[in-house]
Amino acid sequence: MARQVGVIVNRKGIIRHVILGDHHGILIPDISFYRRGLGRLKGLRCIHTHFNRNEGINTEDLSDLALLRLDAMVAIEVKDNLPGQVYFAHLLPPNPENRHWKILTFRHPSAVDLPFGDFIQELETEIQKSQDGLAIKETEERAILVHASQHPRFEAERSLVELAELARSSNVEVLERIWQRVPHYNPAHLLGKGKLREILMKGLYLGATMVIFDQDLGAVQLNNIARMVDLKVIDRTQLILDIFARRAQSKEGKIQVELAQLRYLLPRLIGRGTAMSRLMGGIGGRGPGETKLEEDRRRVKQRISSLERELKGLSKGRRERRKHRAKEGLPVISIIGYTNAGKSTLLNRLTGSKVFAENRLFATLDPTTRQLDLPGAKKVLLADTVGFIRHMPKDLRVAFKATMEELEDAHLFLHVVDATSPYRKGEITAVEQILKEMNLLTTPRILVYNKIDLLAEDKIPASNPEEVYISAVTKEGINRLTEMLAERLPLAHTL
Repeated sequence: MARQVGVIVNRKGIIRHVILGDHHGILIPDISFYRRGLGRLKGLRCIHTHFNRNEGINTEDLSDLALLRLDAMVAIEVKDNLPGQVYFAHLLPPNPENRHWKILTFRHPSAVDLPFGDFIQELETEIQKSQDGLAIKETEERAILVHASQHPRFEAERSLVELAELARSSNVEVLERIWQRVPHYNPAHLLGKGKLREILMKGLYLGATMVIFDQDLGAVQLNNIARMVDLKVIDRTQLILDIFARRAQSKEGKIQVELAQLRYLLPRLIGRGTAMSRLMGGIGGRGPGETKLEEDRRRVKQRISSLERELKGLSKGRRERRKHRAKEGLPVISIIGYTNAGKSTLLNRLTGSKVFAENRLFATLDPTTRQLDLPGAKKVLLADTVGFIRHMPKDLRVAFKATMEELEDAHLFLHVVDATSPYRKGEITAVEQILKEMNLLTTPRILVYNKIDLLAEDKIPASNPEEVYISAVTKEGINRLTEMLAERLPLAHTL
C-alpha cells in the first residue's frame, strides 16, 4: 500500500489502536483519557513503520514520545516489504547531562532482546524517585507557569510573580516558572514544539499536573496545546475565573461568575474535545461531533440569556438600594485598589466589622457597605469593592458591571496601595487606567499606602498632604486617615 502503519500497545500487550497513515507518517489518536499520575508514563507504546532508510527516530517521533509521555516510541525500517532495523526510543529520568531520551538500535525485530515489562517498571521507578525529595503539599494541582511575550525580562518576571500569587489563591502549588521571549506568537500553539516539549519534560520530572499560561490562549491554541501535551492546560483568564468561582458567596456574585465563565467558554467550543474535557470536566472521550457541539453551544447561549435576565432583576434591586441611600443623604466613600492591597482589612479596622479578609488575591468579591463615624459626628457610608488587577478579563468586567456601577455613587475614593509591593507604581497605574475607562478619574481620591508595619522605618516616605501611610493591622496612621476623610469629604460631597 506504500503507507505507514502503526499500533498503540498497552503494558499487557493488548493492541488499543491500529493506525493507517500515509507514505510519510502516522497520526496518533487522542489518548488523553488513558492513565496519568505524578511521575507516571502513559502505559502505552507506539510501534510503527518507516520507509526512509536510516531515518531512524525522527523529530516528530521524539516530540510525540515526550509530549504524550509514551512508554516507548518504536520505528521499524521497511524495505522491499520486509522489516529491517528497529529503533527504540524511551524517556530518561533526570540526569546530569540533561538528556531527555535515549535511542536503542537493533538490526532486526527478531534481535530485540529487551524484557520490556521489567525495563519500563524500572524506568518509571527511577522517574518517581526523582520526586521523593519534593515537598508534597495539600494542594489541588501542581503547576508549571509559562510566560511568552516580547516584554523585557523584568516585566515578564513581575507578571510571573503575580501569576504565581493567583495560582496560590486557587490552591495550586507552583513548581517552576518559565519565561521565553518570542518575536511573535505561534498562531497554532503560542510556542514552538521544542519549547512545549521542554515544558512537558520538566512537568514529568517535577510531578506537575497542569500548565498555566500567563497569556490568554485563543480557541485554536488552547485545543492544539491540550492535544499535544499530556497535562491540563489553562490560561490566565481561566485561573482568575476559577478564583472568582471559589470566592463568590452572594447569589449575585455567583451569577456574575458563571456568566463570565460561560462567555469565556462559548467561543472555545470548537473542534475536538480534548481541551474542552479539561475545561468542562469532560464532554466526551474522543471529542464531540458537530451535532454535539451545536447542542452545547445552544445550551450555553440559553444559559447565558437566563443568567442575564436574572442578573438584570438583581441589578434593579441594587439600584433601588442606591436610591434609598441617596435619599438618606449620607456621603459614600468607596475603598478601591489593586487586589490584596488590604482593602477589607481597612474596612474592618475603620468600622469594627468582621468582613472576611485574607492575604490572597481576590479574597473579597461581594461588595460590602458599612457606616463609619468620622470626627465631628459626621456619618458616612464606607463601601468595600472587588480588587483590580492588570489585564482584568473582559468577560469578568462585563459580568460585574452592575457591581462596579456602585463606584459611580462615591463622593470620595480611598485608593489603597500595598506599600510593600515592589510593583506598586504599576499597580497604581492599573487602577487609574480602569477608573479612566469608567470615566471616574474626576472623583476625588486619597492615596492610602497600607502595610507600613512590614516596612523598615527608613523606607517610609515623608508625609504628603495627598497621601497617608497606615497599617490596617497595627492601627498606625488610622487617626490621621480619619482626620483626612473628615477634612476632604465636605469638599468632595459638594462636587
